[in-house]
Formats: sequence, C-alpha cells, structure tokens
Amino acid sequence: MNKVDLQNAQWFKSSYSNGNGNCVEVAYLGGPVAVRDSKRQAGPVLTSTTERWQAFIASVVNGEFGEL
Repeated sequence: MNKVDLQNAQWFKSSYSNGNGNCVEVAYLGGPVAVRDSKRQAGPVLTSTTERWQAFIASVVNGEFGEL
C-alpha cells in the first residue's frame, strides 16, 4: 500500500472503549483505513484497505481470535 496522507484524518475510538487508556483509534480515509494506538498518537500507524479492515472486524465479531 502506498503512503497515506494522515494530516486531515479524523480519529475515533470504539464505542466499546472503557476509557482505561488501552484503546486503538481508527480513521476512515475515503479508501484506506488507518489504525493507531491511542496512547502513542505520534507513533506508528497501520493502514489497510477497507475490504481487509471489514474482514478483520468480521473475524473479531465471529470470535476467530478468541474471547473478547
């Protein structure tokens, strides 16, 4: 995936976030999806296609990574 411009990204946390500081933030960028650690906002950012992000979320919801 090519370098993604994050300058205007609007980050949000999951509605399941309980505010304990152990969260990820997601930004939908009109194609790619960016994910970062909420505690390290200047740190690394992972990017994915929308399709792969949706497949990942579906796998989490289906319990493919164990119990949440």
